[in-house]
Amino acid sequence: MRIGIIGMGQMGGAIARGLINHGGVAPDNIIANSLDTEVFLAAAADLGITPEFDSHALVAAADCVLLAVKPSQAEAVLSATAADGTTPLSALLAGKMLVSILFGRKAAELRALLPADCRLVCAVPNMPVSVGAGMWVCEDDPALTAADREQFAVVFGKIGQIEYVPTQLMGVAGTLTSCGPAFVALFHEALGDAGVRYGLSRAQAYRLGAQLLTGYGSLAGATAAHPGVLKDRVCSPAGTTIRGVIALEENGFRAAVIDAFRAILEK
Repeated sequence: MRIGIIGMGQMGGAIARGLINHGGVAPDNIIANSLDTEVFLAAAADLGITPEFDSHALVAAADCVLLAVKPSQAEAVLSATAADGTTPLSALLAGKMLVSILFGRKAAELRALLPADCRLVCAVPNMPVSVGAGMWVCEDDPALTAADREQFAVVFGKIGQIEYVPTQLMGVAGTLTSCGPAFVALFHEALGDAGVRYGLSRAQAYRLGAQLLTGYGSLAGATAAHPGVLKDRVCSPAGTTIRGVIALEENGFRAAVIDAFRAILEK
């Protein structure tokens, strides 16, 4: 299967890297373009993928197309005509799978711009897809058939878990998984600062913190235990951990995380 990526910015590049290094996709089976020509060409050369700045040629050559432009650019990109001045890009998507990662653009509104037989998947991935450990939050669109979901899973499920959520919850689910890595990075950096404050080298503190986060994610995923249960297992009576937990609570740790969601979702 040839995969075309329209708009290989940070997320498009992360997906391409994940597909090549962890998804079993050969570099020459990925064709892509980007408005940021210089940076894109360097990334394309590094990954060994094929650059194709004519989006019509890209779609024509691809079996599955990833739309990774800015959400506000969807109409302009899909309606852009070929050199003949008559064929819109959307017409070339007939019968093909289009994976939109345009955060905030619902399937119903995008489908109005596409041929009836275009198989549309609206998804919000996160940056860990680049190392095969990501998350795909997908709109639970009734128009998606079992075969469509299976094809999506075969291609993209190798670089991240797939979770389908109702349309009205795409915003909060996408915020949790796609914005969450930035919140976790702040926590990781804070762990590093604390380690340095008490004598660890910066590099060592970051390594310890990274493995802590990796290990916790694996443990939580494998056991499906409530986070409170995992916390309580570490907190001995009158012990060191519970003192640290209380200090975090006194400083509004949970409230700060929830307020970050409020800032994003209640704009």
